[in-house]
Amino acid sequence: MTLFVHLTSEKNVRSIRRAGIRASGRSHSGLPGVFCLPILPSYQLTHQWVRELRRGGRRTIVAVDFRIPDDEPVHVGHYGREHARLPSAEAAALIADRDDARGWEVIVPRTITAGEVHRIRGVNQVTGWRYMPNAHGVPPCRCCLQRGEYGGARIRRRAESSGF
Repeated sequence: MTLFVHLTSEKNVRSIRRAGIRASGRSHSGLPGVFCLPILPSYQLTHQWVRELRRGGRRTIVAVDFRIPDDEPVHVGHYGREHARLPSAEAAALIADRDDARGWEVIVPRTITAGEVHRIRGVNQVTGWRYMPNAHGVPPCRCCLQRGEYGGARIRRRAESSGF
């Protein structure tokens, strides 16, 4: 059984304990499923998506650890690229063997039942990257900034004055 972690808003905890994790997320290709990562030796890599998820307006993020069979097919890949269909154990090994596993994700194409949930726990709220891995020092794309986002107007003004 492969152990994965799904990051979600704290307000979803009661529902997850009762009914599990719904396959409501959609990948870039439109694939429905549960987004997750294998539990890795590095806390930073395992919880790399926390800051990016909080940027979308979620207040407190929690980690939901769950187990699925090693031979269950999942989709694995970098978030902006095509995903490969592999058994869950191979997908976990693929991410663990990467030199830089930032930006990788696993999508389980089904709902995770409440019986498969191992535990729900709090996580450090400032772990991970924002916008994209290695984005520090690179101005974000002004068309990708959400209206009303903290600091968005200043970033747009700075981008317009520098010719972006």
